[in-house]
Amino acid sequence: MNLNEEILNEKLIHKGNFMDFVNIDVKLPNGKNANRDVIKHPGACAVIAFLDSENIILVEQFRLPLNKTLLEIPAGKLNKKEDPMDCAKRELQEETGYVAKEIEYLGSIATAPGFCDEIIHLYKAWNLSLGEKNEDEDEFTSVKVLNINDLKEMIKKGEIIDGKTISVLSYL
Repeated sequence: MNLNEEILNEKLIHKGNFMDFVNIDVKLPNGKNANRDVIKHPGACAVIAFLDSENIILVEQFRLPLNKTLLEIPAGKLNKKEDPMDCAKRELQEETGYVAKEIEYLGSIATAPGFCDEIIHLYKAWNLSLGEKNEDEDEFTSVKVLNINDLKEMIKKGEIIDGKTISVLSYL
């Protein structure tokens, strides 16, 4: 059975700073019509950065939609036409001050495919050197070093709930 939905019409509801909210009319596989709300996102990159074989760099950051501070791997959105590897390197340095001599692509995840087209590209970085932290003017992070086994335990206990941080472990 073909499960694809045919886009019939797309209407911009709201244009945000970097995301758009659109309403889409679709034709379903059974021939009936339906309507979808979709957030269009430029995509992002995230990095699990190893100080050594067991310790990783995380950042604490306040997340307004949840009204709480989360512990997560460094990440950020792609700039227009930016190569994901360049974005990963940039975000690691901006949020933590660390620069990776070695970095590799692990895979990608769809964060909320029921209503958002965001794809996050995941990277592993190692052989790090400390440089200057260079956050965006509206970004505030606190750098934390955590043993990877402690990270896994914090996830199991529900102390770390960030999807990209949880997902990246499946690639290691």
